[in-house]
Amino acid sequence: MKSLIHKLFQAHQECSDCPSPKVVQHFFENLLGLLFPEHSVQKIKEAKEIQSKLEEQEQFLSKILERNIHLHHQDGRQLARQFFENLERIYDWVNLDVDAMFAGDPAAKSRTEILRSYPGFYAIAAYRIAHELHLLGIKLIPRMITELAHSRTGIDIHPGASIGHHFCIDHGTGVVIGETTIIGNHVKVYQGVTLGALSVEKADADVKRHPTIEDEVVIYAGATILGGKTVVGKGSTIGGNVWITKSIPPGSKVYYQAKMYHADSEETDLYIFKNDPDEIKSEE
Repeated sequence: MKSLIHKLFQAHQECSDCPSPKVVQHFFENLLGLLFPEHSVQKIKEAKEIQSKLEEQEQFLSKILERNIHLHHQDGRQLARQFFENLERIYDWVNLDVDAMFAGDPAAKSRTEILRSYPGFYAIAAYRIAHELHLLGIKLIPRMITELAHSRTGIDIHPGASIGHHFCIDHGTGVVIGETTIIGNHVKVYQGVTLGALSVEKADADVKRHPTIEDEVVIYAGATILGGKTVVGKGSTIGGNVWITKSIPPGSKVYYQAKMYHADSEETDLYIFKNDPDEIKSEE
């Protein structure tokens, strides 16, 4: 027991002063409830109360950043001020994402249903807030916010990823979007999609490791797209369970077509066709 006490005491002394996940969760969920009353315990009835709560949230973030200057090496109060100056843009972009989810899901009966119950909304809102903090040079806290959403929704979006407006995640469980991913506007992603890296070498930490997805692309369930040089062209449709490590031209459709040989087995080829379904070429 004495040995354990010594080890635990040493761990506590060596632990960084960075905020605990509970403190970061408190900040994020209070801010989310302020932005979207569907996530608030009580609706706010007066405009002056909104202003007061915004000021409280800014002060709370400022205190976190001031106590943890080693995470950003900048003035915590100024960083908090900058973040809240950009909050309206974050709010507007999340609302565009909600519009995309409502338009893209026939099962959605209202925006309220999406705001209250869709994991895609929660994960994207967390990403938008975390990404803004990331752009300000704040370290670790943005990752803690997106990992909170990951634990709740099963959707893993790195705060360093760049994602355009009208982003829709449908269902969402198992979605992984890596740090250097670039996603354009009006992109829709289904459950189990991985936008990942071909290399997991530590030496590649500072290079673009994850794919670029251009505007108006739809990626269906279970698709895996890997590599920093991989570009999925505008308006393409990526079918379920495909594995892509090479660029796809704009307007392409990528899918697996099964060839049945006998009752107990089948073989599959990966096909790509651009614009005209009769112009099919195998990538086997």
